[in-house]
Amino acid sequence: MKAEKFLAKDKYIVPLVKTWGHCTIKPIKKSLYFEDLVDAITSQQLSGKAAKTIFNRVKDCVGGKISPEAIISKTDQKLRDCGLSWGKVGYVKDLAKKVKSGELKIKNLDKLSDEEVVDELVSVKGIGRWTAEMFLMFSLGRPDIFPIDDLGIKKGFEKVVGKRLEGRELSDFSETRWKPYRTVASWYLWRSLENR
Repeated sequence: MKAEKFLAKDKYIVPLVKTWGHCTIKPIKKSLYFEDLVDAITSQQLSGKAAKTIFNRVKDCVGGKISPEAIISKTDQKLRDCGLSWGKVGYVKDLAKKVKSGELKIKNLDKLSDEEVVDELVSVKGIGRWTAEMFLMFSLGRPDIFPIDDLGIKKGFEKVVGKRLEGRELSDFSETRWKPYRTVASWYLWRSLENR
């Protein structure tokens, strides 16, 4: 993989490539974009395990297929009963309505630039830059995203590089060393926090 070859020249990332092997991020099918965004909203500020449980309950509640129509057809209370906070119930409903009305052309997101995707997604209530960046990375498989506000990235960076950088400094460091494959570098930073 081009990205791993490139990053193998970096003293910080090369041990992680050896430990964790190939990065598993790749674009998903367009038909899953909506479901992925519902999952991303569900996961905000929750542990992975709790988020997965709630997301699976939502999926069961709508009969196994998460679509705008299925979300809209459920009462707020039904979605709340799955474990979504009232705020997140409002967010997934807003997302569903914007996709159904065509205000958010979800199937065209892969044709837009990274910043245009962010602009489109943050127009939905409850979707901020972080969620849009996760979508760019894990749904669209964009190669050069570095979510500087992600706690795991900050912790992984500190562990791997041995420095604590924030904001612009962190962004500049990642650009200098890992551009144009910062998504893959990010994946390795997250992996570094796991035990192996």
